[in-house]
Amino acid sequence: MKPIVAYDDFAKLDIRVGLVTAASAPEWSDKLIRYEVDLGEEIGRRILFSGIRKWYRPEDLTGKKVPVVVNLAPKKMGEEESAGMVIMVDGPGGPALIFLPEEAVPGAVVR
Repeated sequence: MKPIVAYDDFAKLDIRVGLVTAASAPEWSDKLIRYEVDLGEEIGRRILFSGIRKWYRPEDLTGKKVPVVVNLAPKKMGEEESAGMVIMVDGPGGPALIFLPEEAVPGAVVR
């Protein structure tokens, strides 16, 4: 278990509904999937990367809505930057994406 954090620390995370508008498998990596995510009018579109290619195909993700931490410091991935992180669940068969309901609006705050 990780250390207990104060509510104020947790409240620093900005988690939003992201709509995956495109996904692909970069040629330079056998682990990563590259997402293009619509995070609503306030934030706009972002590029994200996740090391989930062993468990998911890019075409499985397009059109899905997922929770995204949008205020995480960007991380260099190949020639691009990952500008956020999709929240997932660790499962017995590997990471499992959390798909949000159809009525969730891109950019809406996840609490």
